Amino acid sequence: MRGLPIRANDFDRNYWKPALVGAEVPAGRYENGMHNLRHLYASVLLDGGESIKTVSELLGHADPAFTLATYTHLIPENIPRTKGVIDGFLAQLHSDGPETAQVPAESR
Repeated sequence: MRGLPIRANDFDRNYWKPALVGAEVPAGRYENGMHNLRHLYASVLLDGGESIKTVSELLGHADPAFTLATYTHLIPENIPRTKGVIDGFLAQLHSDGPETAQVPAESR
């Protein structure tokens, strides 16, 4: 049946594990299996800044909260970038808003 999805367990047993053995990578029952590949996939997406909602949908999770609880430790923290986002937002508000009234020097 070509063109149909392959069940994860079948793929793991019939393709993934034999490929690991061929590459001389440990392929124990719980070692380097599809779950690890799936975890890598989610990790790479989150490290690249993909949203938890998108990753949740791609993994087939019913609730993004489950994905967040599972992978929250992988979401990169970048305080300087976060501060830069807020600084940029505030600068845009300031530059787009009305000019601040200037008091003439002779009035001071």
